[in-house]
Amino acid sequence: MSRSGAVTFAGNPLTLAGEAVSAGQAAPDFKLHYFEDGMQEIALADLKGKPTLLSVVPSLDTGVCAIQTKKFNESLGEFGDSINALTVSLDLPFAMNRFCGAEGITNIRSASDYQDRNFGNNWGTLIEELKILTRAIFVLDGEGKVTHAEYVSEVTSEPDYDAAIAALKAQLS
Repeated sequence: MSRSGAVTFAGNPLTLAGEAVSAGQAAPDFKLHYFEDGMQEIALADLKGKPTLLSVVPSLDTGVCAIQTKKFNESLGEFGDSINALTVSLDLPFAMNRFCGAEGITNIRSASDYQDRNFGNNWGTLIEELKILTRAIFVLDGEGKVTHAEYVSEVTSEPDYDAAIAALKAQLS
């Protein structure tokens, strides 16, 4: 399944692969990779037990994606280890690790969908024409149920940070 015209990039309509994920449904599975003392894998099952924020970006090496990651890193500091937080893109794990180290990103882990794009396809975030992920935010409860989902309609725009943080806080009260 594809969703034609689901988002725009600089005003041009684009197609997202897969079905949209919405609040109330069980989170689709995924397997992502990150670099920390070697290549590591992380899957949905590894996140259960704590509320989770998934910040999806096209590439950390672009302006809006860098801003999004930095803003969430700053906002998430207050939660400590009571939550999980991931920035997801198709950037290579090494590049993501370099960016996070250079920018002092410590409150959100970066994880890559580069190997098989299973996250992009399962979560409806893969832009078919560009083969990168669209900008999106998801919040999960500790059981892996989606409580907040935002697909940013214009890829070059920032997400609604306040709504995502409010959804995360709601899981902790």
